Amino acid sequence: MSLIHTWEAPLLHRALEAAGALTSGSRSGEIDPGTLGRALDACERLTAAHSRSFYFSSALLPREKRQAVRALYAFCRITDDLVDNPAGSDHEAGIRQQLEDWKREIFTNPPRQSHPVAIAWGDVRARYRVPVRFAEQLIDGVLTDLGKTRYQTFDELAGYAYGVASTVGLMSMHIIGFSGPEAVPYAIKLGVALQVTNILRDVAEDWANGRLYLPLDELAAFGLGEADIAAGRVDDRWRAFMRFQIARNRRLYDEAWPGIACLSSDGRFAIAAAADLYRAILQDIEAHDYDVFNRRAYISGWEKLRRLPAIWRASRPGFRPRPA
Repeated sequence: MSLIHTWEAPLLHRALEAAGALTSGSRSGEIDPGTLGRALDACERLTAAHSRSFYFSSALLPREKRQAVRALYAFCRITDDLVDNPAGSDHEAGIRQQLEDWKREIFTNPPRQSHPVAIAWGDVRARYRVPVRFAEQLIDGVLTDLGKTRYQTFDELAGYAYGVASTVGLMSMHIIGFSGPEAVPYAIKLGVALQVTNILRDVAEDWANGRLYLPLDELAAFGLGEADIAAGRVDDRWRAFMRFQIARNRRLYDEAWPGIACLSSDGRFAIAAAADLYRAILQDIEAHDYDVFNRRAYISGWEKLRRLPAIWRASRPGFRPRPA
């Protein structure tokens, strides 16, 4: 796949650098089976509680891979929560210390028998040979939220999205199985697409937390500023801006879609579902007049089920275009 966006080349360099890092973690079998089973169950519960979409799509994987990606989700969730909901400290230094403590916990080899997510993720990381540098890049990406709350350009935003989302896809690929390095650019692009969907859906929530992820230069190009976001103003300028954002986001999904063919056959349906169901959030935003200030866009359980047959057909051998 040719690198057609200005932000892709540096992100591909970061991914390939990380892929060459040594894997670390305990080997499967070094952890007591009962302890490991309880740790995996804890990750299952955490995933069910925090992400219905991820829980739904990961249910389409075989049991061991399903458990593994939910352990990955739990690791990512706790890492993110340490920044968004810090325990016992509202100061940057305190949050950084909590993240450093968490890094020591998850990268101890073998993991200490204390935190169930550290135990489960340590086993998964070693069993599926997930390069440790991807996990480090994710933590670095989450740390970005401590000091950076505005993004001037989409290229800047794509770099952030790589850290907090593309890294998750790159780690997931090692669990699911993939054909080779040719899959990496697609994973990067899908991660950016998913994160941008999050950003478009969560404008109001992010603003309430003091963050604005929409590219400032693009807001200005449509005659918008931070005062419009603060007011939650849905007018013709905002609608035009959102149409532009959604059109680019859909192109990213389209460009990432062929990469699903690079995955192991027993994982394609789950990843295709995750991508397509998240993409459908864009339709919900459109259906409600681009008002992301007064409601959070979502896809109902029935709508997810309704879409699955077409997604399944598109993910079969021979690989058709993504479902409409």
